Amino acid sequence: MSRIGKQPVPIPEKVKVDVKADNTVFVEGPKGKVNKTFSPVVKISIADKKVTFAPTEETRFSRAMYGTARSVVAGMVKGVTEGYTKELEIQGVGFKANLKGKQIDLALGYSHPIVFDIPDGIKVTITDQTKLKIEGVDKQLVGAVTAEIRSYYPPEPYKGKGVRIVGERVRRKEGKTVA
Repeated sequence: MSRIGKQPVPIPEKVKVDVKADNTVFVEGPKGKVNKTFSPVVKISIADKKVTFAPTEETRFSRAMYGTARSVVAGMVKGVTEGYTKELEIQGVGFKANLKGKQIDLALGYSHPIVFDIPDGIKVTITDQTKLKIEGVDKQLVGAVTAEIRSYYPPEPYKGKGVRIVGERVRRKEGKTVA
């Protein structure tokens, strides 16, 4: 049995949690709203300011999913109270990013600019044209946006150019030597 799934998720003061019959959980708080539908093998219930989880069957899948559902709902509650933030850093000569409305214009050394549409629920702040701060209430969406922007030019091992997550360590390689 999952030890994580047995722990209830406490609901803070300013947060409202609602569970529908189709196992959809709605969480609303000061930073925004999120919702997620879970598998019917998990029973989700709310009692005295806590969300509890239990497997509906005694299968391996249902035991795994009720721990996962608990972690996701805990992340949703944290997202609507505190929010999630990821920071990216662009390194390389001439590499930069500009914000144009709901789009990010990336110049990453290609013959064309890369235009990335910012999805709803995500706020992007660009400082010094090389530092991007991605904020939102949905942990999965913040991570997906960060990963997609990074995928346009991941850091390369020889000069270290590219888009990297702040704190990411890039293993550098030694270049060719002339004998």
